[in-house]
Order: sequence, then C-alpha cells, then structure tokens
Amino acid sequence: MKAIICTKYGLPDVLQLAEVEKPMPKENEVLVKIVATTVHVGDTKIRGFKPGMGFIQDLLVKPMMRIMIGFRGPRKKILGMELSGEIESIGKNVTLFKKGEKIFSSTEMKFGTYAEYICLPEDGVLTLKPSNMTHEEAAPVPNGGLTALLFLRKAMIKDGQNVLIYGASGSVGTFSVQLAKYFGANVTGVCSTSNMEMVESLGADKVIDYTQEDFTKNNESYDLIFDAVGKLTSSQYEKSLMKNGTYLNVLGLSSATKLKSKDLIFLKELIEEGKLKTVIDRCYPLEQIVEAHRYVDKGHKKGNVVINVAINNQT
Repeated sequence: MKAIICTKYGLPDVLQLAEVEKPMPKENEVLVKIVATTVHVGDTKIRGFKPGMGFIQDLLVKPMMRIMIGFRGPRKKILGMELSGEIESIGKNVTLFKKGEKIFSSTEMKFGTYAEYICLPEDGVLTLKPSNMTHEEAAPVPNGGLTALLFLRKAMIKDGQNVLIYGASGSVGTFSVQLAKYFGANVTGVCSTSNMEMVESLGADKVIDYTQEDFTKNNESYDLIFDAVGKLTSSQYEKSLMKNGTYLNVLGLSSATKLKSKDLIFLKELIEEGKLKTVIDRCYPLEQIVEAHRYVDKGHKKGNVVINVAINNQT
C-alpha cells in the first residue's frame, strides 16, 4: 500500500511517498481503508521536532519528546492522527463494527493515518461517521473537535458565561466557537481580518480583529479565555480574566487525558443535528502532502487542511 513515511525530523521534504506492507487486523481489530486524513499543527511540530511551547518549556519538553516519539526521527514512521474511512475487514472477535461501515477515528500518538490502510482496535477512539458529512468533512473532527470539547469541559463551561476564543479561525478554534455556543456561552472570537466573517458565521457573538484591536485593552473581562493557538503570555491575558476566571492553553492538554469514543459519538450526534460543522481551507491528494505541510507551517490556515487518501471514495 502507499504511505507517507518520515524517517527523520526536519522540513516538509523529509516526508516521502513509499510502498509499505498492508497491515492485517488482529482478532480485536478492524482494517480500515482510509479515505481522508488531515495535516494540523501538531503533525507539523512532530515532523519538525518543534514543540512550540516557548524557549524554556521546549528545553524541558524536547528530551521527553525524544524518549516518547524517537531520537533522530519518529519511531513510528507513518504520521497522522485522525481519519475517516471504510472498514474493509474485521478480526474474528470484533462485535462492534461490520465490514463496509464508514467510520471516523483518532489514533492519537499511535499515528498511522498517512496511509491507504490502518488497523484499529474496536475499543479505540472510533465510531460511525456522521451520515451528513463527507469523509473530508469528518476527518478533522476526531482531533480538532475532540480537543475543543475536552478543553471546554475542563473549564466547566456554563450557560451565560463570557468566553473568548483566541485563534478562533484555526481547527480547534472553529470547533471551540461552535461548541461554546452550544453550551450557552457568549462567545468572542479573535482572528485576523480575512477570517472575521467566517468566525461570525460559526456563531460568535463578537469577533475581534487582532490586527486592529488588542482585546486586553478593551476593558472587557471573561469567565474563560481559551488560547486555541498557544500564543498568549500571562501578562497579556491576566487583566482580561474575571476574578476566579479560567485560562486554558491548547498546548497544555495533558498527555494523560484520554480521548474516548463516547465523546466522539457525542460530537457525531451534534453534527447530525446540524449543530456542528467542519471548516475546510484546502484539500490535497496524499502525493502532495509535502505541499500541505508547507502550507500549514505558514501558520495562516483557516480551519482544516485535509488530505484525500482515496480520492474516488468521498461519500
């Protein structure tokens, strides 16, 4: 099967298209034909070995990353952490899924989605794909959508709270705006000029153009500030937090936080009710994944960058 492999850390050119052995499902696994996956900031940071948490934090994190992921290059050569696809076959002990069912899934740090096929345990983070989404639309939900959900739940978001989403036009940001509105919050999104209309269309009550206005100087205060791009410093956000308010940084999600299929099912139900949608910036075929990584590296993507692995099966 075709796959994109990463044998060393570096610029996008380290990613190479290769022929690798097609996996066979174990007794408790399903074999999935991947139709779509994504390139998000987390993928590019792993490929380039750039945690991006700040100079001091990176000094502490990088040795741990080398132990967890690999010293000179990723131990698991096929990167990618989320997918949408179709079950081609199942192991003999699988009871939750059937051949031919369309699913979407997060593989987390097990990676493996930059390929035509992958084997997933039936009790992993996977469930049936939303019936009203294409594979392209579904693929970004298990990472960006679940991350947004976990952070908002961690903040114990409540009806009527004032919530600011910094970086509201990114993958996690676009899902966060919609979910915060679902939970009843008054949402302010912060983004660049070109993305204001899009963020407003997602339900934001107010949108701030950070190139024209500094939200920390507008005398507004918030119950929750969620930095969905990991760029704010404490000196920037502290005076905008209400007393006993909460600040959360997307880079601070604990590795011990376990994604659960029931949360993915929750998002699936919201999608099918028309309360959550995916924003797609660009789509690339698998063979152009280097170009996709270059684009994401620029830091200006709107929503999600999707990779078409099986272009002829998009429903």
